[in-house]
Parts: sequence; C-alpha cells; structure tokens
Amino acid sequence: MKKPVTIHDIAVMANVSPATVSRVLSNSDYPVSQELQDKIRQIAEEVNYIPNMLGKQLKKNESTTIGVIIPSIVNPFYSFVIFGIEEIARQNDHTVIICNSLNDPKLEEEYIRTIMEKQIKGLIISSISEDRTLLRNCINMGLNVVAIDQVLEEENVSQIKFDYRKGGYIGTKHLLEQGHTHIVYLTSKLDRPSRKSIYQGYVDAMEEAGLEPILEESNAGGLYTSVYDFDIGKRLARKILKSQSHPTAIFACNDMMAFGVINELSIQEISVPQDISVMGFDGIDFGLMIHPPLTTVKQPDYEMGKMACKLLFDKIKGDDIPSYDVVLQPSLIKRHSVKQYELTPGLS
Repeated sequence: MKKPVTIHDIAVMANVSPATVSRVLSNSDYPVSQELQDKIRQIAEEVNYIPNMLGKQLKKNESTTIGVIIPSIVNPFYSFVIFGIEEIARQNDHTVIICNSLNDPKLEEEYIRTIMEKQIKGLIISSISEDRTLLRNCINMGLNVVAIDQVLEEENVSQIKFDYRKGGYIGTKHLLEQGHTHIVYLTSKLDRPSRKSIYQGYVDAMEEAGLEPILEESNAGGLYTSVYDFDIGKRLARKILKSQSHPTAIFACNDMMAFGVINELSIQEISVPQDISVMGFDGIDFGLMIHPPLTTVKQPDYEMGKMACKLLFDKIKGDDIPSYDVVLQPSLIKRHSVKQYELTPGLS
C-alpha cells in the first residue's frame, strides 16, 4: 500500500507548521489568515488528503457498516440490487449506508469521502466517474471495494459484471427471429460501458443478419428523477413516429424507457405489439404490471447484490483474498410486447 498523505506532508508543501494545518483542516477557531487557510485547503484537496487516523481505524476493522454507492435509487434495477446486498449484510450483522450519486461524478466523490470519514471498511460501488484518483487512494489506505454493474479497472477490486453485449445480442436476435427487420435501438447517452455494450450487441446481431442498425440516442441532461428514463422513452418514440417509415420493433436500453415508449405509442393510438413490438432491458418486476407485459432481457439484479456483498465480506474477513471478476449472464423473458411481424396496412 502507498503511504497516505499526512498533515506533516501538507505542512511541508504549505511551508507552515503541522499545528497550523491541523487547526485549519479541523476548522479550529484559532486565528489563521484567510489567505493561508485557502492555501492549505487547496493543497489538501489537490493531494486528496484524508485524515490518517481514519485509515488506521479502517485497518482495525472496527466498523460494522458497509457503504453502497449507486447512480440512482429511483431506478428499480438498483433497488433490487440493494435488496440483495442488505440481505447478506444482515446475515453478517452489518448495517448498510446507501448513497445515491444522482449520476453526478462530483457527488459520487463526496460520498467516497464520507465513506472514509465514517471509518467504513467496505464499499460496493457502481461508479459513473472517469476520475478514479480518490477511490484509488482510499483502496491504498485499506478500503475494501467491490464494483458492480459498471466496470472499475483498479487493482484489488473485485468485479460483479454483467454480459451486456450478449444481452443486447439475444434481445435483438429474438426480434429478428420474429421476422422484424426494421428495428430501432433507443438509448440514453452512450457514455457508459454498459450502454455501449448493449448497443454493440444490437449492432452485432443486426449486421450478422445483413441489416442496417438504426440508433436513436438521447443527450438529455438535468436531474435524474423517477421518470427520467420514462420521459426519454416518450420523447424518442415521438421522434420516431414523425419519420416517414415507422419501425416494426423498438428495442429500448432499459425497461423504464420501454415503459415510456409503450405509453407514447398508446397515446398515439398505435397498438403494442400489433402495430409495433417493444423490447426492454433489465427484467424489473414492473414489466409484469403494464399492458401488454414487457418482453425484456433479464439482469440478475437481486443475485448481483447478494454476490457482491458476499465477495465484500470475503475481502473484509480474509487476510489475503485475491480479487477476481464474476460475469453474470443474461436471459430472455418472453411476454406479450413482441409478436411475429405481419405487415399492417397504413403502417410502413
């Protein structure tokens, strides 16, 4: 492990005494000029300083709490992942602190700092940040980390992955087997490995069939709410319906987006699946509750949570447990939103 930055190191960089650094970083009332305070805090931020005493407490394994950082608690997929995590945590007499990063890398970093400051010794994270500096420093200080969903290529990190490319492939393959050739793929911004991999599976299946992939990508930003993906599905569906040639099938990158597509098609008096078939991705239980029930590619969300938590406790309890990757496999759930393609008069 690399030696963590200490107050003494910051004192040398700022050309002040360790006592002065301590007073500033602990927000003491002791008088220190604002200019010097700003200089010390800037140095501490640049070197990703975390109080050394917290790192020592982590190594003593005194905490009975684990942390979980996910991009969005309102996404039912992550809710089921957390359900699995909490089950294993309870069995091991641990509590869980759940942090919702709202798809914001800066907020994710704040939560990582909080995890360390609370002397939490284990973290399960679905990271959406491209800057791993802080997390890497925390791992070097003794934080045990298991990555889920999104790939986190760091040493000493175990991974619970999902074969997203295969999921995109088998979903598209099913549509092709039902006779669909004009298949549009809808997705949020392709800025994550998972989204890119699902799309790649779609492209592979289409090109294998000698067909041209058709992509509709949303670049929507803003606050991630419970209807964020649902609204994207509605907007992209409206855009598709304005084209001269309607698709016979729509493949959405997640189930919530597929729900939005079905909702918009219904408003436009286009029947699913009689006029247009719709495929989702995730396999959340809400897909059973809509009409028609959603055909989708299932991710083992609950199982992912349980497995991630088991791996984390292996790392926490073991003296020298190696890190390794687990790749979970997708499965196709056939319901009633996809049917055999038949040319419908008036829709071409």
